Amino acid sequence: MKFKICIFILFSIPCFSQNKPLEADRPDQTETPAIVPKGMFQAENGFTFQKNDSESTTFSLPSTLWKYGVNKNFELRLITDFVSEKNQEEKATGLLPVFIGFKVKLIDEKGIVPKTSFIAHIGLPKLASTKYKVDYLAPEFRFTMQHTLSDKLNLGYNLGVEWDGFSVEPTFIYTLTTGYSLTEKLGSYIELFGFSPQNDKANHNLDGGFTYLINNNFMVDLSSGFGISKTAPKYYFTLGISFRI
Repeated sequence: MKFKICIFILFSIPCFSQNKPLEADRPDQTETPAIVPKGMFQAENGFTFQKNDSESTTFSLPSTLWKYGVNKNFELRLITDFVSEKNQEEKATGLLPVFIGFKVKLIDEKGIVPKTSFIAHIGLPKLASTKYKVDYLAPEFRFTMQHTLSDKLNLGYNLGVEWDGFSVEPTFIYTLTTGYSLTEKLGSYIELFGFSPQNDKANHNLDGGFTYLINNNFMVDLSSGFGISKTAPKYYFTLGISFRI
């Protein structure tokens, strides 16, 4: 029922919006430096199936990034992720720790200098289902950068660090993506990304997908990826719905 209500709201959004086309932080792992327009609310929903290894799988049902534009340089952010995990021994379902945070624009693109923003979140250890509560606050930070290479092609990349809430040891993050506009409404991307724990082996992944802009305030996406190192998940598929009001 909730999904049907969301679809009704989405298609009720006027197609003649005067705002620039929606820019979302999904479906790739590379966050965009774009800020949600002042006074607008944006929700980015992803439904994901991930095969972790031969014995376990994870579903996100869904993972949602909620954003609100405070002004042209600053947005507030809230992340909720409801998951279902299954392996040979047990099955668990619940809400992962909720993250709150912000994105702030630092500089506009100029020559070789990329458009750059800074994103910060903090995971709240007890604001989660019982099984998924963590011991400590879980901060994460990243710089997100983007170069416009042509009218149809751009290059984006992120560098950051995060903590999982169980350990004081950080995990370093990198992403690198190329986005290509196939038409005015249809976009595509290919991406390399990875996570490198301080005292463990890094996992590296490759993914790609498509976005379709139904109108300036409503976008759908489809993507998939796979691990290219032994410690990475085997593969995943995701369907996304993003809207702005």
